Amino acid sequence: MSISPPDQSLQAAVRQGRRFWASPPGQALWRAERACLGPHCEQHRGMVSLQLGMAPLMSDMCPIRHSLDWAPSTELVRTENCLVCLPGSLPLADDSVDLVVLHHLLEAVDQPHHVLQEAARVTRDDGRLVIFGWHPFGPTGLRRRYHPAPWQHQWRTPARLRDWLTFVDFEIERVDYCGFRLPGRALGSDRLETLGRRYNLPLSSAYLVVASRRSIPVQPIKLRAPVLGGGKSGAWLGLARETRPTGHHGCQTSNRTSMQAAGRMAADAAAPLTPGTAGEPCRSSKRESLVET
Repeated sequence: MSISPPDQSLQAAVRQGRRFWASPPGQALWRAERACLGPHCEQHRGMVSLQLGMAPLMSDMCPIRHSLDWAPSTELVRTENCLVCLPGSLPLADDSVDLVVLHHLLEAVDQPHHVLQEAARVTRDDGRLVIFGWHPFGPTGLRRRYHPAPWQHQWRTPARLRDWLTFVDFEIERVDYCGFRLPGRALGSDRLETLGRRYNLPLSSAYLVVASRRSIPVQPIKLRAPVLGGGKSGAWLGLARETRPTGHHGCQTSNRTSMQAAGRMAADAAAPLTPGTAGEPCRSSKRESLVET
């Protein structure tokens, strides 16, 4: 798969890098980095992984079904599942790769920001971005003229990469150092590697950065209860409140009013129903008695 024109300078850098990884110092460092990546790979599962670099594949040790290699041109393809393109323009959809490994590539390209942005773009939200880099404070990084041939650009610390990853909405989960050796020696010892890995000393030739997409905290919104709801009346909802008299004087007034109302109702019930004006029942009864006499 190829959509980008070949870059002659990048092809030359890839050839130089592959020669280094085929040499005894490169193979020793590659084994140390593979051992450092092993514990992290056991936790990552998915469908697709991608490695952008010049060394042999490391991502194939992860429990991921399809491992993609990368090459800048068809002449440099070395596996069947290989992505042929420029590292700054990957022909992949957003959030499509479960694991992306940048293996010592940011120090060998002219535009490392674009390469990092493309790697972050294709990484899934629940995936991981793994970056292998040369440590500037290691045995080889103190003098820039002693840098290996394909990695002549600036070497950056993990703290510097933290700022770059923040720009692409990623955050560092862990930093591991690997490739410990004494200055002036091309190969390290297993004992020195074990001690350096145990205490994770920042004095190694390389480092491993594991980054994930930064999650933005969301504050839950508390919903208010509805003012009106269902078939409940306004009195139940508190819209109409009952007013009751308060104090001793209010109680006497209420009792007196109820007694007067009871008396009027008893008098009306005891009065006989006679024709005439409803307001004068006694006067009508006397008139009727005189007429009969």
